[in-house]
Amino acid sequence: MNIGTIRGLFRYPVKSMGGEALEALRIGPRGVPGDRAWAVRDEERGGIRGGKRFPELMQCSARYPDDPPEEGSIAAEISLPDGTTALISDAGTPARLSALVGSPLTVWPLLPADQLDHYRRGAPVLEDQEAEFRRVFGRTADEPLPDVSRFPEFLMEFESPPGTYFDAFPLLVMTTESLATLTEAAPDQAFRVARFRPNLLIETGSDAPYPERSWVGRGLRVGSAELEITMDCPRCVMTTHGFGDLPKDPGIMRTLVRENGGDLGVYASVTRPGAVKQGDPVTLI
Repeated sequence: MNIGTIRGLFRYPVKSMGGEALEALRIGPRGVPGDRAWAVRDEERGGIRGGKRFPELMQCSARYPDDPPEEGSIAAEISLPDGTTALISDAGTPARLSALVGSPLTVWPLLPADQLDHYRRGAPVLEDQEAEFRRVFGRTADEPLPDVSRFPEFLMEFESPPGTYFDAFPLLVMTTESLATLTEAAPDQAFRVARFRPNLLIETGSDAPYPERSWVGRGLRVGSAELEITMDCPRCVMTTHGFGDLPKDPGIMRTLVRENGGDLGVYASVTRPGAVKQGDPVTLI
């Protein structure tokens, strides 16, 4: 059943930095080649980290001068808030990023999945587990926390699936209708796609407020690729941070929790690699 059209394709070379809008891309067995192929490590508390720990990273953006390979990492060019650029692999980049966030960082390409210590979680910022979850997910004391049992169990030990820098699954899919629903609910808030970092943005023409929620457990064909929609995406504090022309706005999370239980978009895994381009039809299978 045809359910929509591809309206946006995005790749994020460095975890938590802004990324690239593309006209076409290939979806490989582990998602979009080059997507989240670099990340920073917290040398104070340990572990691979992103905008949940260092929101200043979100003020940077990254792009690839050349097409990345299907596996591994090639150097991406990053743009810093002061307008300067550097390659993520430059010897001076860790010091520049450390100065930006005010804490010692190192920069890492993807390492093999068997390098488990590299992917293991570092020390929490807050010792109290509930307080730490509320910090990470941007929830107030009177708001429910997301059900983390929905995530794969190994994410309690590792920051990401070993061998990747994804939060949980290779792809994030959203619809234009979900953004329009939230904009209607809170017209003074900036519910723009850049806040929510999808890989695929789909226009469905559906009257449903959040059409993608009904796809969980189903297959999706996009271009010549096929995906399995695995679960709704619980949103975190990163959606409330300011960067570019988007203001810092904790109200974003208040609206998400009130209107959709704190979720927005759906995670997906790849069942058949393929190519996809802007304007391609999207089929529910």
